[in-house]
Order: sequence, then structure tokens, then C-alpha cells
Amino acid sequence: MSDSQKERMLRGELYDPLDPQLCAERRQARLLFQALNCTTENQEQERKRLLKELIPAAGTNLWIELPFYCDYGSNITLGDRVYFNFNCVILDVAPVTIGSDTMLGPGVHIYTVAHPVAIAERRSNLEFGKPVTIGNEVWIGGGAIICPGVRIGDRSVIGAGSVVVKDIPADVVAVGNPCRVIRSL
Repeated sequence: MSDSQKERMLRGELYDPLDPQLCAERRQARLLFQALNCTTENQEQERKRLLKELIPAAGTNLWIELPFYCDYGSNITLGDRVYFNFNCVILDVAPVTIGSDTMLGPGVHIYTVAHPVAIAERRSNLEFGKPVTIGNEVWIGGGAIICPGVRIGDRSVIGAGSVVVKDIPADVVAVGNPCRVIRSL
């Protein structure tokens, strides 16, 4: 019996993103975040309901400034008291884990999806994912991009506009493109 494309995706193997099951799941996520993004400030209960359906593994006191976008939502795990500012994007073809008391500035993008570098493989239109893990009490500045496979340690600060392509340890300030540690906390 062959593996489903979803199983391959979640294991970080090459998979077909146009698989009907995956397309249906992304379509469902889009319907949910579109409905969420159309809510108003006085629709708090509806926002909570939509967020719980979109991101079932969210901790308590999640706050997301709208608009917000993701691929699936079901591959995102959030700790307690996580804050997302406006226009955050999470491409969650692989697990994205964000610890408690973490804050994301406006326009932060988290990518788990990647494509083969070799042109022959890239022509196949297959892709793969690598998980992203962000620790507790992390602050990620506006416009930062977190690339596939990155781990950011607890209590670290990522400067605005940084492109994080490698792991960042705990208790540091890291900035730039590519993002690099500039001091310890």
C-alpha cells in the first residue's frame, strides 16, 4: 500500500502539492481564514471559534491581528499568550511550533515549504517541508522571514527585516540578512 501525499508531506519527503486531498485541506483553511479576516472587532466569539477550527492546537489567550494567512493551520502548534501582529503568514506544510509568550511583529513570514534545487527535480513540481520551531518568550521583529528547518531558542530576539536561514540559540539578539547573532542577552 502506498503512502498518501499528505503522509509524505508531513514526513518531509517530496510530495505533490496538487494532490486532491491536500488541495481540499488548503481550500478549507482558506475559507476559514477568509471568514476570520472578514470579522469585526465586535465579533470576538466568532473569531475565537474560527481560530479554534483553523488552528486546533492553539494555547490560551491567542491574539492575532488580522489579516492572517496560512496553508493548513492544522500543522501549527501555539503555546499560551502568543501574539501575531498584522499580516503574518505561516506556510505550514510541515509542523510549526511556537512557544508561550512569543510575539511576532507585523508581516512576519514563517515558511516550512521548500523546493528542490536541482532543475530536473524542480521541474517535477514536487516540494517538501522542514519544520520550524520557535521557543518561549521570543520576539520576532516586523517583516522577518523564518526559513524552513529553522529553530529559534527561548527568549531570543530577531530583528525587524531579518532573514533567518540557520538556527538561532536561546538568549541572544540576532539581526540581518542572513540573520546572525550580534549579542547575548
